Parts: sequence; structure tokens; C-alpha cells
Amino acid sequence: MTGAAAQPTQAVVLAGGQGSRLRPYTDDRPKPMVEIPGTGVPIIGHQLAWLAAEGVTDAVVSCGHLAEVLQEWLETTELPLKVSCVVEKEPLGRGGGLKFAAASLPRADEPWYATNGDIWTRFSLRAMAAFHQERGADATLALARPNMPWGAVETDQFGHVVDFIEAPPSPYLINAGVYVFSAAFRGLLPERGDHERATFPRLARQRRLAGYPLPQGAYWRAIDTAKDLTEAAKELGRG
Repeated sequence: MTGAAAQPTQAVVLAGGQGSRLRPYTDDRPKPMVEIPGTGVPIIGHQLAWLAAEGVTDAVVSCGHLAEVLQEWLETTELPLKVSCVVEKEPLGRGGGLKFAAASLPRADEPWYATNGDIWTRFSLRAMAAFHQERGADATLALARPNMPWGAVETDQFGHVVDFIEAPPSPYLINAGVYVFSAAFRGLLPERGDHERATFPRLARQRRLAGYPLPQGAYWRAIDTAKDLTEAAKELGRG
């Protein structure tokens, strides 16, 4: 990637999940259409605003569960970028679904972003794209270190409890659900199946897969449960 192509201006948003752990919020809407309390805007609205602020001009939204609800919102809402929808007629798996959606990107010869439709985050996609380019990767994953959902107990070498730590940071980095892909990456995806079990491990062995740790202080949260919505609202209130 060189010149203008180094900075992606197109993205895929994977918004087809059923969100069963967010019921009853998802009884009548897909997971990305659940509103962040206090904002009046669904998760996908925050995502599209973030993508536009980071230089994305075109987005393809991959719909599935209750697709018509998401499509109607996209058609009736003033958005800061051009958005199109695709709907899988049959389940293709995560990798196949990503490949299907990417086929509708307007510039097949340029790199692209992808994000899971249940992620609420803010960090510099431009910095992540530069990281991706510097490493000559075919794919780069954003990596987060979330707080553990339970407290931890610290003991000394004799087995005495010395401290209780409420929701400490995880000792491991996790896939944050935000990606930068080279133009060629679509051709590496399966027609059906899961790219995280096939394509990613193969690229990792070839040292063509990079991991971009989110910067210190960057906001990131996956919205999986009602508790996540509550915590997101609290964090929003704290700024």
C-alpha cells in the first residue's frame, strides 16, 4: 500500500448477530440497533459516526437477524457517510459473511476496515492503519485489555490473602473486533466458514497477521449483556 491507498476510506460493519444475551432488548431489533442509554442513538449509529470521523466515506452493513429494522433505520436517518446493506440469504459463517459483504465495497483495489456491530469504541483508526502498513500485514486486529467481570484475590507465598482487587484488567489481550485488511485479504477468506479458525491462523504462521494494542486510555467496550449497557451509560456519564 502506498500513497492515498494506505489510509482506508471504506469499511464493513458486521451487524447480523441475534444478541440473545441482550434480550429483551433484542426481541424486536438486531443487536446493533440497541440504544446506548442516555444517548438516544443505537450502537451502530455511534460506530458509523466514529468511522466517518476517521475518514471513512463508504460503509457496507452486513445484516441478518431482523434485518428490516436496521435497514429502515439506515434509510430514514441522516448519516455522515454513504451506507449500503447486504443480507445473507443463507448462513455463510463469519468468514463467508465477511467475504460476501466485502464484495460490495466500492473500491476493490484498496484496503478496508471491518468492525463487529456490537463494539462501542473510540481510538485512532488512522494510527492503526499506519501500524498495519508499516508491518506489511494482510490483516491487523485491534487488541484490547478489558477489565475482568469479577474481582480477584491476591495471596502471598504462604497462602495468606493480602488484597481484594475489584474488576482488575485482564492479564491477556483479546481480539477487540476492529480490523484493518489489505485489498487482497478478501481473496483469502473462505466462501463459507470461520476465518478466525482458518485464515487468521494461516496468516499468523506466515507472519502476515498483526496485532495493534489499543492505546492507553482508549475507550472500548463490547455490548453483550444488559450489564454492559448499564456500564456504558455510567462511563458516558463520567465522560
